[in-house]
Amino acid sequence: MINQIDTVLYTGKTHTTGGRDGQSKSSDARLDIKLSPPGSSGSGTNPEQLLAAGWSACFIGAMGKAAVALNVTLPSDVAVDTEIDLGKTDNAFFLQARLNVSLPGLDPAVARAVVDAAHQTCPYSKATRGNIDVEINLV
Repeated sequence: MINQIDTVLYTGKTHTTGGRDGQSKSSDARLDIKLSPPGSSGSGTNPEQLLAAGWSACFIGAMGKAAVALNVTLPSDVAVDTEIDLGKTDNAFFLQARLNVSLPGLDPAVARAVVDAAHQTCPYSKATRGNIDVEINLV
């Protein structure tokens, strides 16, 4: 089942040329980056790093909403280190992810409740659920 959006809150727009060895620029010019294949000596970033950065930022926002709902205060130094693996099985390429979440000072059970709630509401988590392997670790 595909989720339908009632109200679009924001649309991110980019123009990309050259694929993994190219360039991508946002319509508002705030993002203007060179792209390089993963593991190459190129000076640009790659789609896996961009996915990791976007998912991390979104997940922190989702944890903030979860914390409010659970009447918990997130630590000011909350952090998410996201790892996106690009891999291959037979002749097909796949992704898998690990979100390593740091919530210093929170009781582990409370931290797990915040992380689990965030994983249910984060749009990136929803987009990948059932499609790729995802681990959410408390570190």
